Amino acid sequence: MSTQALPRRTRFRARATAGLTALLLPLAAMVGLASPAQAATSATATYTKASDWGSGFEGRWTVKNTGTTTLSSWTVEWDFPSGTSVTSAWDATVTSSGTHWTAKNVGWNGTLAPGASVSFGFNGTGTGSPTGCKLNGGSCDGGPTVPGDTAPSAPGTPAASDITDTSVKLTWTAATDDKGVKNYDVLRDGAKVATVTGLTYTDTALTAGTDYSYSVQARDTADQTGPVSGARAVRTTGGGTDPGPGPGAKVNLGYFTNWGVYGRNYHVKNLVTSGSAQKITHINYAFGNVQNGKCTIGDAYADYDKAYTADQSVDGKADTWDQPLRGNFNQLRKLKAQYPHIKVLWSFGGWTWSGGFGQAVQNPAAFAQSCYDLVEDPRWADVFDGIDLDWEYPNACGLTCDTSGPASFKNMMQAMRAKFGANNLVTAAVTADASSGGKIDAADYGGAAPYYDWLNVMTYDFFGAWAAKGPTAPHSPLTSYPGIPQAGFNSAEAIAKFKAKGVPSTKLLLGIGFYGRGWTGVTQKEPGGTATGPAQGTYEQGIEDYKVLKNSCPANGTVAGTAYAHCGTNWWSYDTPATVTSKMGWAKNQGLGGAFFWEFSGDTANGELVSAISNGLK
Repeated sequence: MSTQALPRRTRFRARATAGLTALLLPLAAMVGLASPAQAATSATATYTKASDWGSGFEGRWTVKNTGTTTLSSWTVEWDFPSGTSVTSAWDATVTSSGTHWTAKNVGWNGTLAPGASVSFGFNGTGTGSPTGCKLNGGSCDGGPTVPGDTAPSAPGTPAASDITDTSVKLTWTAATDDKGVKNYDVLRDGAKVATVTGLTYTDTALTAGTDYSYSVQARDTADQTGPVSGARAVRTTGGGTDPGPGPGAKVNLGYFTNWGVYGRNYHVKNLVTSGSAQKITHINYAFGNVQNGKCTIGDAYADYDKAYTADQSVDGKADTWDQPLRGNFNQLRKLKAQYPHIKVLWSFGGWTWSGGFGQAVQNPAAFAQSCYDLVEDPRWADVFDGIDLDWEYPNACGLTCDTSGPASFKNMMQAMRAKFGANNLVTAAVTADASSGGKIDAADYGGAAPYYDWLNVMTYDFFGAWAAKGPTAPHSPLTSYPGIPQAGFNSAEAIAKFKAKGVPSTKLLLGIGFYGRGWTGVTQKEPGGTATGPAQGTYEQGIEDYKVLKNSCPANGTVAGTAYAHCGTNWWSYDTPATVTSKMGWAKNQGLGGAFFWEFSGDTANGELVSAISNGLK
């Protein structure tokens, strides 16, 4: 059985479902709805669709007190057409009765002073828009004095210029409104710092070497505010220098998994505390999904909604409930501000989510457009420097089998390059099955070479305890060796085959696994022994992080350029700093573009393996 078709990533796939910050409750639980007289003429509620990813969307309501007395509570009601519904919500308690939806403030955000506003959001399904809006029982547009008055549109994402140690100049394009725009609120890290009538503002008294996020919100002549613009990350000058790799450094790329923030408790800040951030060159953020012919969000909560406390945050600053962007995306933005050399790519697919590629490549241009629209969403466009396509596997079998033909990969990469252009990175993670007639032979990787920047060759998971009885074998052999269970299943032959198919050496990265694979019931120390099943792992049988194995079962042998360990009746294979160093030497001799690894959380707290890759590639 081809081990390149086995679930190397399912061990991380369990996601927490407790990330939603509000639950849908029965309508009967709602009490104390306001009467029309309470606030009908002194408050407004405006709606915007913040994002749409095909299979769902994010909606956002903003309630503003336009009166002269404080509101003590608010309730927004609306109707959705049949087929459109709320699936989760935050910063409000949302209920439904048929197609009628009601949102009520939570305990901490019900009080609104004159001129104050508050927003709440939700994820939904369907394509409909809200109608029949009521705020505290009255009109959402503030009453009969401004009937039908719509809120302004979002201004353009501000541009930053003239950045100094203590100031930055911001400029933006105008919002539109049916009655006219009166002025603009300038938001720094989600808090209003100024209101101006023009399209520019210079913020002063800032701190040197510090990260800030700016956005803008328009207000119309009725004092209604529209949706917030996209955010612009700014780092003031001074305050230290980026210690990252110098010019011309080989690629040292690591995968960061969005689900790692749950059970693994691994966050972007760990890249800083481990010392890895200054040594890597690129991050692949995994994963976005591929559904219905489109790139879609993988985990909305982890990606852009999870609120980080000060101690969890890259810059030591806590997220606020109303800031435009939270979650991993905002943490990556902060990381890039401190380490400007790092480039971040959004990786789509992976073992579990590769089933959608076959449908997507039936219309490569439409697929590329959907991916571009998501990666370049104004809320996080500055976070990402390109896209990585992790299709397991084109015209071959992984978790599912694809029959899209040998040209499908080339067609996909050509469309992606055409859409993303020369200034964005376009890469792919690919099989390392170099067997005759195997997965490398199934697709035109050489023909696609003009369109991608590099391939991440997954030179790991060749062998593992899915073959429960063995024979035991290293999961990431650099070369073949006597007794290897499958010809063509090693790194050297995979790299050689890609070169033979016309892929330049500099467009190939060698893959390193930050974990081991193992069996139990093994009596033989050397490879080739029999087993009774997979060894026990922390998250899944047959697999364990390097940071655990280095202490629980230290390596006591090497084969084919990688390490193995026989401890009691367990047999594990994994890479160590020593074997990684030797593999990097081999990669340099082959003229490869560098290396990549799966994934950060398997390394030690001080980044031993990342350091070995970095030092080995110098």
